Amino acid sequence: MKWYKECSSTSRSAAALEARLKPAVKCLREEIHKDVLVTGEYEISEQANTKTNLKITDSSSHTLYSKEDATKGKFAFTTEDYDMFEVCFESKSPMGTGRVPDQLVNLDMKHGVEAKNYEEIAKVEKLKPLEVELRRLEDLSESIVNDFAYMKKREEEMRDTNESTNTRVLYFSIFSMCCLIGLATWQVFYLRRFFKAKKLIE
Repeated sequence: MKWYKECSSTSRSAAALEARLKPAVKCLREEIHKDVLVTGEYEISEQANTKTNLKITDSSSHTLYSKEDATKGKFAFTTEDYDMFEVCFESKSPMGTGRVPDQLVNLDMKHGVEAKNYEEIAKVEKLKPLEVELRRLEDLSESIVNDFAYMKKREEEMRDTNESTNTRVLYFSIFSMCCLIGLATWQVFYLRRFFKAKKLIE
């Protein structure tokens, strides 16, 4: 049995999750834009005779991060395309163990601007506090522009799809009318010949 939490994220959002994990699979699904940095930290409470695996995949089942017998750690990756990503925790216990207490899972994921470590950037590039804040605002503005560009693209795609659908419906309606007219004409001629053969009409 799987438990899913789905959400659509922008390139500057963050997702925090705290859940109780039974001997099963719990997954978090999230849509993330292209070329977005994703970082995360997780912590899983330990239980005797219980092994928990963590796996992060995209919609094509490509593994982006995998950890067996996970308890605590960090991960990071950059998305190559707009996609649905899935983070799954799988808890396993040996057969015959009996009832196993739930494990507590804490997951903190950050994307885009939220995922960047501006303190580290400031140290490397020797930036002043004001310059760091300007850099953060610049990145935030860029992510907002990218979000609007993506929404505009989706709107155009939906409009093109609607126009294509309307055109197909129109052609299908015309074709259906032609078929009905042809069928009605055939019935008239057929009945006329039938009645003539029966000498019901001249």
